Amino acid sequence: MPESSSVTSGTGVVPDDSGAGSDAPATRSGDGAGGSTGAAAAGPAVVDRETLRLALVVGGLVLAVLLGFGLGRMNAPAGPARPGGATAAGVATGGADGGAHAHSPGTGAHTHDGATVTQGGGDGATGLSITSAGYTLVPSTELVAGRAGELRFQIRDDQRRAVTRFAVVHDKPMHVIMVRRDLGGYRHLHPTMAADGTWSVPITAPEAGPWRMYADFTAVADDGRQVAVVLGADLTASGAYRPRPLPAAATSAAVDGFTVAYAGTPEVGKSVPLRFRVTGADGAAAALEPYLGAYGHLVALREGDLGYLHVHPEPVRDGDDVTFWLTAPGPGSYRMFLDFQVGGVVRTAEFTLAVA
Repeated sequence: MPESSSVTSGTGVVPDDSGAGSDAPATRSGDGAGGSTGAAAAGPAVVDRETLRLALVVGGLVLAVLLGFGLGRMNAPAGPARPGGATAAGVATGGADGGAHAHSPGTGAHTHDGATVTQGGGDGATGLSITSAGYTLVPSTELVAGRAGELRFQIRDDQRRAVTRFAVVHDKPMHVIMVRRDLGGYRHLHPTMAADGTWSVPITAPEAGPWRMYADFTAVADDGRQVAVVLGADLTASGAYRPRPLPAAATSAAVDGFTVAYAGTPEVGKSVPLRFRVTGADGAAAALEPYLGAYGHLVALREGDLGYLHVHPEPVRDGDDVTFWLTAPGPGSYRMFLDFQVGGVVRTAEFTLAVA
């Protein structure tokens, strides 16, 4: 407690600052000899024992409160919990402390505190996740090697609703790629959708083992935006899995009497043209027909994680060639699958590509 600024003479009373201006009674010192005012004025002020005891008790309580407050501050969390809030753009963020955040379907490349965030594959390869850009692939299929079956799945939005609105891209609203983990058994399928949003297509897994399916589509969001997404999921065909090594890298392949060759050397991070030419048994250029709105359909899959690269050709052919622009996301081995149509029949040429 602070000392009083003055001593009142003639009374031997030390005023209590806490009682200044209040009705608190003054405490008179009394040792049996203080009845004379002269004696009070001549000697120092004396505080009785009760007053001293009360002061010590109050001081102890104040000290305990201060210590408790200090300990509470030391043990408090570094920052208050802040629930994510939706902004006008429908984006929930966690604040400047780098908390988790989510984005509505279709959010493209954007920034958070100067850091670029891109939905989907980070290096240009897609199909690596079952969920991306607010959409989720939900398969409901059991494969048995060599037995006819049906591939069934739904695409669901971030509210777990089955999506039923899709844009038609390259003549189809849904493109499904199936391939075994060793990049064999390639299939390019076009399922049909039921009213409840369930897609289905007949399929026979020719061999046992782990398979990867890719759903390549453009969803139409509630606000009309079109969101292009590639999702991937693993499936298993029961039976013994005997993986095969990739064939050696080559720039030509033979399929059903046709020879398909390409020119061009892909580079990491750089868009490079690959020019494909299809020739018949006589060596003449084949009469290519439009397929899926183009003269060819090229898919490249990366060995290892099976990252998906979907590449479409130039809209105008370069003579007899069909030109695709491909950007390799990283070094390694890739398997390329070129679908082309001649005489109403779609065939697939396969290539192993080594990117330095």
